[in-house]
Amino acid sequence: MEQNSTPKEMSTEERVKLSLQKRKQRMRTRRIINWSIAAVIVAAIAVTFLLYQRSGTWWWAGPQESEAADVTVTETTVREIVVSQTIDISGSVEPYQIQQVVFRSTGAVTSVNVEEGDRVSEGDLLATIDDTSQRYEIANIENLIAEAKLEGAASQLRLYEMQLELRKNNLEYTRVYANFDGVVASVAVDEGDYAEAGTVVIILVDTSRLKATVEIDEIDMQSVTDGMEATLNFDASPNADVRAYIDYIPMLGRTTSQGIGVMDVELVIDEPPAGIAPGYTFAGTISSGSERTSLVIPTIAVSENRSGDSVVRKKGADGEETAVVVKVKYLGEGMSEVVGGDLKAGDIILTGASAATDSSSAFRVPGTGPGGGAGKAPQ
Repeated sequence: MEQNSTPKEMSTEERVKLSLQKRKQRMRTRRIINWSIAAVIVAAIAVTFLLYQRSGTWWWAGPQESEAADVTVTETTVREIVVSQTIDISGSVEPYQIQQVVFRSTGAVTSVNVEEGDRVSEGDLLATIDDTSQRYEIANIENLIAEAKLEGAASQLRLYEMQLELRKNNLEYTRVYANFDGVVASVAVDEGDYAEAGTVVIILVDTSRLKATVEIDEIDMQSVTDGMEATLNFDASPNADVRAYIDYIPMLGRTTSQGIGVMDVELVIDEPPAGIAPGYTFAGTISSGSERTSLVIPTIAVSENRSGDSVVRKKGADGEETAVVVKVKYLGEGMSEVVGGDLKAGDIILTGASAATDSSSAFRVPGTGPGGGAGKAPQ
């Protein structure tokens, strides 16, 4: 008789115990792995900070040269040069005066006394509209005044006289006159047309002088004054320099779309050449007309100390450097004029890093710090 070799089946209780043992073993293994990872991370952080303290840089940033090695100390000589103020400008010219002629009353046009191109004098009658209604009202009021005088009605008389003045003004509204000597640029009505009050019917211009509005930025404006001369060049007259002068500087400036502060300065040409007409464009310069000797230094040599003063590093005869407080005015193109301070032509100043440099100082934007100014590049 054969014996059954099949192992004895496990009971439910034994299967549960075996499952619990396996789960505990997996949890111990997972805990050991987690602690190992944490230990590695802590060790890596510790090593990273240790390396940073020794080298001053993070290991992943790679080898870097020190900041001092990036900046070279340079010696520069304070120079004395001749400076002239020149400002580039451009724009277009327009008539010195423009009169847009309008009627202040409504009615049929009864006369037009000018044509396009005609020359007129101040006070000339240019055009009229029907004034029948206004003349009738004046005549009626004059009759009422006469009756009031006969009746001795003083209060009524004063009222009529005020009405008469009003009617005479209304009569003047039917006529238009030239406000200055000039040329008729356009005529928009003919006799018999119906004109609305406020509609431009004639344009009168004064071309005996021309004017132009030019944009000058806030840096250059500090050296601009009334009467300063300008030289203009027109494409219509390329071989001739046209003289102009600053006639008006506004009280208020404005900011452009690029965030630059500017002034709209008005130029006047007293005797424009025959070939220059309103609307023509030009390029030119404004010049102070004078030259002066100035001390100049690179703007990058100027920094600020803790007190906000502008300073430069001056090298003495013994080779030692000292901080010298100066007052400067930015000229443009990386140069500044020395307008105050213990500097003279031939002195040596330093730019770049230095152990003697105040740690709180920082290069400033030219013209924005104390003592800063504005100007134009030396010519």
